[in-house]
Amino acid sequence: MKKVIGVLIGVLFLGSFNLIAQDKEKSKAKVQVLDVAGFKAKVFNYEENPEEWVFEGDQPAVIDFYADWCRPCKMVAPIMEELAEEYDGQITIYKVNTDKNRELSRLFDIKSIPYILYVPMDGRPHGTKGAMKKEDYKKIFDEFLLGKKTEEKK
Repeated sequence: MKKVIGVLIGVLFLGSFNLIAQDKEKSKAKVQVLDVAGFKAKVFNYEENPEEWVFEGDQPAVIDFYADWCRPCKMVAPIMEELAEEYDGQITIYKVNTDKNRELSRLFDIKSIPYILYVPMDGRPHGTKGAMKKEDYKKIFDEFLLGKKTEEKK
């Protein structure tokens, strides 16, 4: 009987531990992959609004245009993952594979990747070409997307 109770307690303990681990994993913000349909639904439906930028999101967004073969893109990817966690609830971070979504690359005239598009709640988006340091992305996130003033380092 003691053995059965011990086994049950062990099973319950391991099950609880697994649920805690799953909750932590769920709470981590992740970079979301977009295709053309997702882009139209979550960012900008350029077919419905061909003349005017109308942002579809409910918080500022960042779109990382990348390709699987691109070395600088591979350097930016983990930075964007970290930033997705740091800015969870404030900024949504997406990624778009330019090889699979050429229509979106043409829409923004992307000729060089990585290309990061910053989409504020109001106003037009702004983009940067090439890989940058995490601190540089954070400065753009804070100032351009969130309207915060950041101090210059001396």
